[in-house]
Amino acid sequence: MNFHRVDLNLLAVFHAIFETRSVTLAAERFGITQPAMSNALARLRELCGDALFVSTSNGMQPTPYALEIADTIGVALRDVEAALGHRQSFDPAVNAKIFRFHLTDMGQMYFLPPLLEYLGKAAPNTRIEADTLSLDALREAMADGRIDFALGKLPKLVGRGVRSKVLFAEHYDVLMRAGHPAAQARLSQQSFLAASHAVVSTASGGHRIIEETLLKVGASIALRVPNFTVIPIILERADMMVVVPHRLAVELASTNKLVVYPLPVEVPAFNVSAFWHERFDADPAIEWMRRHLFELFGEVKQLAPKTAVVS
Repeated sequence: MNFHRVDLNLLAVFHAIFETRSVTLAAERFGITQPAMSNALARLRELCGDALFVSTSNGMQPTPYALEIADTIGVALRDVEAALGHRQSFDPAVNAKIFRFHLTDMGQMYFLPPLLEYLGKAAPNTRIEADTLSLDALREAMADGRIDFALGKLPKLVGRGVRSKVLFAEHYDVLMRAGHPAAQARLSQQSFLAASHAVVSTASGGHRIIEETLLKVGASIALRVPNFTVIPIILERADMMVVVPHRLAVELASTNKLVVYPLPVEVPAFNVSAFWHERFDADPAIEWMRRHLFELFGEVKQLAPKTAVVS
C-alpha cells in the first residue's frame, strides 16, 4: 500500500461505520447519500483487501481485521481532530460534536437531564454518549480520547495525565417511600438501624462506604443490586431504605412518591468532580464543555468536611 496515495477520508468512513454499524447512519453523519457512502466503503475494502463489514440482521458487523485496526484508526482520527482544533474555535450552534462521558447510573440520573436540557437550547448539534467503565479502562479511554469527561466520586483517577476540578461537596441522605412506617417527623437512629436496607454494590466501589457503615452499625441489608436504576421503583413498593447522595435523593423525591431524611449515622462526605485528560486540555470543544459543566453543576466551595454528622 502506497500511503501517500491513500485518501485519508476513507479512515473517517471506516470509523463512522464502525461506530454506527450502519452505512445509512454513517452517511447521515457525513451529510452524504447512502450510495455515496457505499461507494466509499467499496474503495476502503479494495484498499484494505478485506470485507471489513458484513451485513447481518444486527447491522454491519466488523470482520476480525476491522476489529484489529479500529482502535488505532480511532485514536489517529482523534489526534488529528485535536491537532487541528487548536487553530479553530468551537461554535456549538454550528459545529456538530459528540461528547463522551463516564458516568455511573447514579451520575446519569443526576447529570444528564439538566445537561441535555441545556444543550437542547444552546447546542442543538451536540450529542452525548455515556458509558460506565472500570478504573483501568477509564484511564486508557481518557488517554486515547474515547472518553472526554468523567463525572463523579473518583479520587483514584487523579494522576497519570488526568486533571480534575471539584464541582461540589456532597453528603449522604436516607431515601424511603412516603408511607414507610419510619417516615415520621424525624428519622431516629433507632428506626434507621431497625429498618431493612437496600445497597448498590457497583464494580467501581465508589460508594462502598455505605455498605461498610451499615454493616459496622449492625443494620440489616435486605437487598444488594449492581446498579441504582431499579431502587426507586422498589422503594415505592417496599418498606426499605437506601442511603444515597443528597442531590440525587432530592431529585428522586421530587418526581417519585419518596421522601428524604438526614442520615442519622456518621458517614464521610465527599467531593464530586469533573475529570478530563491533559492531552485535550486546550481543545476548544473540551474547553467549551468544561466551562459549561462548571456553570451548570459547580459551586464556590472548599474541600468536603471529614464527616457529615446529623443528629
